[in-house]
Amino acid sequence: MINKNVKLVAVDMDGTLLDSEKNAPEDFESWVLAHPEIQTVLASGRQYATLSDMFPSLSECLMYVADNGSFVFKQGEMIYSNAMSNEDIRWCIEYFDAMPGLHLILCGARAAYMKHASELVESNGHMYYHSLEFVENLEDCIGKDIIAKIAIFIEEYRAEEVYDSLLGIPETIAPVLSGDSWIDVANKSVSKGSAMEAIQQSLGVSREESMAFGDYLNDYDLLLSCGESYAMENAHPKLKGIAKHVTASNDEDGVMKILRQIPSSVEPPQMQ
Repeated sequence: MINKNVKLVAVDMDGTLLDSEKNAPEDFESWVLAHPEIQTVLASGRQYATLSDMFPSLSECLMYVADNGSFVFKQGEMIYSNAMSNEDIRWCIEYFDAMPGLHLILCGARAAYMKHASELVESNGHMYYHSLEFVENLEDCIGKDIIAKIAIFIEEYRAEEVYDSLLGIPETIAPVLSGDSWIDVANKSVSKGSAMEAIQQSLGVSREESMAFGDYLNDYDLLLSCGESYAMENAHPKLKGIAKHVTASNDEDGVMKILRQIPSSVEPPQMQ
């Protein structure tokens, strides 16, 4: 049974709203515009610049949870951030940069920063970070931007293997699996769920009035923060285990199959 009284809907992007070809459903934009009484949130590991580029016609309507909950943006303004300390950033650079096949991207409020690498690595960087700058030394970025997350691209789809081998992580930060090639590191208090709770508080919306969709472990806290939680059919088994519902896969329009059942408050145009 669909909860038709929701006031807040948060949707992950990759593996959730977007299909395997990275295309959004054709009617997503029209659904958002037809439901102004519902605040729609894009909640992603992607940066704000990338998310805002995807739906330019919705820039005044959407809220954005970017970089896995490190930032929240509304109408072009950053309304929430949870920055890493300079000490933790330096530790991550020294620790992860020494591992073969790992490539770091420092994720800031203004841009993302990485060192030049192979065409494969750089193309993945550009895919998720439209505002991307190449630097000789990552430590030079410290203090020049608000760095709230470090994304790590791992060659040969070894993210879970690397994640399981991590040792000695400082207590103030935590790694999270964001895909089969990605690990994200941020403050331990950072998650899509904590950002969602900040949005709920600012809008006066309860957990029971909130709905979320996700597919991977970086969506775990997001789903827990919402009374109506949907894991995609293609989701990680652990996410399916805590979700209230399972919907169709991202390639079978799973998000929109649920959203289309929520009635619109906007009257359709009258035929002349």
